[in-house]
Amino acid sequence: LRTKEDLAGKIGARFEADSTEVIRFLSSNDSLAPYQLDTNTVMTVFIPNSYLCWWNGPFKKLFERLKKQHDYFWDGTRTEKAKAKGMSPEQIYTIASIVEEETNMPEDKGKIASVYFNRLNKGMKLEADPTVKYAMRNFELKRILHGHLTYPSEYNTYFKTGLPPGPICIPSISTIDAVLDAPKTDFIFFVAKPDFSGYSNFASTYKEHLTFAKAYQKALDSLMAGK
Repeated sequence: LRTKEDLAGKIGARFEADSTEVIRFLSSNDSLAPYQLDTNTVMTVFIPNSYLCWWNGPFKKLFERLKKQHDYFWDGTRTEKAKAKGMSPEQIYTIASIVEEETNMPEDKGKIASVYFNRLNKGMKLEADPTVKYAMRNFELKRILHGHLTYPSEYNTYFKTGLPPGPICIPSISTIDAVLDAPKTDFIFFVAKPDFSGYSNFASTYKEHLTFAKAYQKALDSLMAGK
């Protein structure tokens, strides 16, 4: 799930609260202020798991049930790991949401997170393609073109330096943990491998990255040409 609308549709189909009530609650800073959340960070409350919940009653009741589970999830070890990386749970969740959209490969998730930590520490832009899709609300984009990079949005990490103000999807627990356990690396770049295996090549220098990027681009061009 990527957006409040996605979540509201799922909840509205399974609970007494309809999607309009859900959207109204999630889009109101007045509703969210008691939970130290705002309309950008509210999606960090949702930890994908199995819960025992009553189907009826107002959405606020369900939200408070999920908020308690969120607090339990972050109690102790995970919060300490976040602090060790100089991050809040909300920031870790936001990075995890980007990693979730970048790869399906568990082995690469921690390394991709390390790239983003390194870029943040160097004051570089994250330049994460999934944030462009989210900013434009165009999740069907197959290739990010130069014209997309300047789309004016706080969520477009080519346009804005630093983290987006909130997550771009609801990441899995395994991805959140991969970010928390991300290894220390000197990687600054990554690009898909030209064998289309779903894995990425990681690089510490732009020169090395260009070599990997050209190999992938050549393979992609050949694929598009039907060769």
